[in-house]
Amino acid sequence: MYKLFFKSIIDFFGALLGLLIFCPILVLVTIGLWIANSGKPFFFQLRPGKNEKLFKIVKFKTMNDKKDVEGNLLSDELRLTKIGSFVRKTSLDEIPQLINVLKGEMSLIGPRPLLPQYLPLYSEEQKKRHQVKPGITGWAQVNGRNAISWEQKFEYDVWYVSQCSFVLDIKIVFITVKKVFVKEGISQHGQATMEAFKGSYYEK
Repeated sequence: MYKLFFKSIIDFFGALLGLLIFCPILVLVTIGLWIANSGKPFFFQLRPGKNEKLFKIVKFKTMNDKKDVEGNLLSDELRLTKIGSFVRKTSLDEIPQLINVLKGEMSLIGPRPLLPQYLPLYSEEQKKRHQVKPGITGWAQVNGRNAISWEQKFEYDVWYVSQCSFVLDIKIVFITVKKVFVKEGISQHGQATMEAFKGSYYEK
């Protein structure tokens, strides 16, 4: 009953309350990133949601669009701005996704929405992560976030899908708050972002 009905209600009112609480911060961060990213404070990208249905996610844009002499984008680490680094470390870049939650495309808690090009790379077991709405935070995020391997992350995602409950979601919320303050698992060692997923080692 919780997963099918009450979770969506909690998501809607939780996202609405979150936007009201974080409104001043949203304004300040938007202005800062507008200046740092030449008038582009937000980042929009297609991501697969529940049942692999695509939607457009919105996040704060933490990296600029600087390119090399050949016209190719520089590495993520070189494009990460100072304010973008701060926004990423404090997880403020996730706040605009509350809009996706209000629209019913995401949940407050669930597997993180990844890139569409990863869809054909999942094993049948890993595909189960799309049986629920993706979340702003989730079981994988509070158990290592970007510092763990893709295989570990997907195992946590699939476990969450089978164990989803109100008590578990509350636990994830409290652990998330703690993780934000101690800034754990933001990236893999020596990298600004998570390394791209190149396929499962498991049989498709």
